[in-house]
Amino acid sequence: MKTLDYVKNHINEFEEDDFLDRRFTKRFIDFLPVSEWENFGFQFTGEPGTEPDPEEWTEENIVKKLKRDTYFGHEKAESERGISSELMAMVVRGWCKVLELPELVLKDDGYYHHRQFDIVADHYGWNLKE
Repeated sequence: MKTLDYVKNHINEFEEDDFLDRRFTKRFIDFLPVSEWENFGFQFTGEPGTEPDPEEWTEENIVKKLKRDTYFGHEKAESERGISSELMAMVVRGWCKVLELPELVLKDDGYYHHRQFDIVADHYGWNLKE
């Protein structure tokens, strides 16, 4: 698994080429203190004193995010939401790169990316039909 510092210093390796949405980065900053968000183009907009604590950078926590994003992406693919499923496939690929699972990173797997979500779910034994 990549270290937190590695991902911070190489964030573009985990985002898709020239994609402006930065959906992966939006999820990644949950692992950073609010004081570092600006380095990634984000800012905390809540009330002062209500800043969230960063999540702990562990494989377990990253897999939880991967699972949530895989299920969400699968849901979007099933309802033929092309842009949403594309965005989530990008995020799922980013988490797979963090976890150093290149065999789970699929670039061209069809319009809705069903195969991307299925291969990750199969790897972890998740049932996407739940």
